[in-house]
Amino acid sequence: MATAADRAHRTPPTTDWTGWVLRAVVSAHVVAIAGQPVFAGVYLTGDYDSLRRHAIGADVLTSIAYLQLIVAILVWARLRRSGPFLATAAVVAAETVQYFAGLEGALWLHLPLGVMTVAALVVQFIDVWRRPLPGREARDAH
Repeated sequence: MATAADRAHRTPPTTDWTGWVLRAVVSAHVVAIAGQPVFAGVYLTGDYDSLRRHAIGADVLTSIAYLQLIVAILVWARLRRSGPFLATAAVVAAETVQYFAGLEGALWLHLPLGVMTVAALVVQFIDVWRRPLPGREARDAH
């Protein structure tokens, strides 16, 4: 049994390299998704070139989302943390549905799903940055 002195001398767990990669990709994802409502809003004011920017942004966003899914699989495999994968899979599924709803012009689905996706991704951003994602060895040592 660990004593209070043992616990006081332990170093806090540090984030594994896969955790840092996940943080970087989630951060890029948040930056990319933040531009989408801006492009859509500018389009709605009459700047029709912004629809093209919104479409390009959707392609970039989708690419980042699938990259994040791959990284989340690595985090699951290396760190034995399924939470980032499950959250990413849900966000990627929502973004995929939203992507095709936008292509079809189904704004009744595209707009509210976009709001929910932005909110979910911001929550995921907070989650991956608020606590360390240590490797198995570091977690087992504590």
